[in-house]
Amino acid sequence: MKNVRQLWAGVALSVVASAAFAETTVGVSWSNFQEERWKTDEAAIKEQLAKLGAKYVSADAGGSPEKQLSDVDSLLAKGANALIILAMDKDAIVPALAKAKQRKVPVVAYDRLIEQPGVFYITFDNKEVGRLQAKAVLAAKPKGNYVMIKGSPTDPNADFLRAGQQEVLADAIKSGAVKVVGEEYTEGWKPEVAQKNMEQILTRNGNKVDAVVASNDGTAGGVVAALSGRGIRGVPVSGQDGDHAALNRVALGTQTVSVWKDARVLGKEAASAAVALAGGKKVDGAVTWAEGEKKVPMTSKFLKPVAITSANLGDVVTAGWIPKADLCRNVAAATAPAACK
Repeated sequence: MKNVRQLWAGVALSVVASAAFAETTVGVSWSNFQEERWKTDEAAIKEQLAKLGAKYVSADAGGSPEKQLSDVDSLLAKGANALIILAMDKDAIVPALAKAKQRKVPVVAYDRLIEQPGVFYITFDNKEVGRLQAKAVLAAKPKGNYVMIKGSPTDPNADFLRAGQQEVLADAIKSGAVKVVGEEYTEGWKPEVAQKNMEQILTRNGNKVDAVVASNDGTAGGVVAALSGRGIRGVPVSGQDGDHAALNRVALGTQTVSVWKDARVLGKEAASAAVALAGGKKVDGAVTWAEGEKKVPMTSKFLKPVAITSANLGDVVTAGWIPKADLCRNVAAATAPAACK
């Protein structure tokens, strides 16, 4: 009888513990959910939270910093006891952090830095992403007129990427082998803005552009559209995120590299971090980092990016990131990379 009572007591404790754990609600505030990659991130976050017995609630700011503030209020009102925030504007989001702090709700800055004390920052190594982009373009075009299409001016990642790119290009620029003939931020990371900026740079330079270091796949798509519109071919273009359309462009030869940041891994790690922090626990693999603009020491976790070119396109198919049919759509057999044969 004693053993039976002990057994039921153990079951009861387990049920209570599970119920308490299940009360963890993670609120996710998306800055601009229209970009292809965030859907992949969301699926990974949802899957991991489900495995951990936690609840998912979300809101999409639609590119509006003002709406994102009200979104965070709404998520807190829905009982979120941990927040994952993909910030539209690193400064505009700060008032929301104060409200979370008042309620002792931990905040995970997702992929984009929110440089504030107490915020947990998780991303891929963005300087390394910039290095990989520039290395691939420089290998394809060691000399000539370069254009730098940067990310959003309100996103610190834009400058981290640009710093990594500069590290690689510095010597070539100093020697005169590479000349930067145009450099623009891309408001909101919008492809149409990148396209307009690229068109204006082409006009100013009489279409004499030899290479473009674009900071993500969306902006790369805008660049490729601008080049195609002028009938310009063979210009190396970089990107990042492993968007399906971009990987198809790599297979087609209109984009040189997409630095792949497996969003499935980032989403999973962020979800785990949010649940751990909500439970007052430390995050495995976290480090102290203070390389932001304000040098604020932050607990952070950095994941490793991979440069995908025509030489290793098969890796994204093997990893189940993209079906071969999507990767190789409209690729001519005569010019097809190995992954499409």
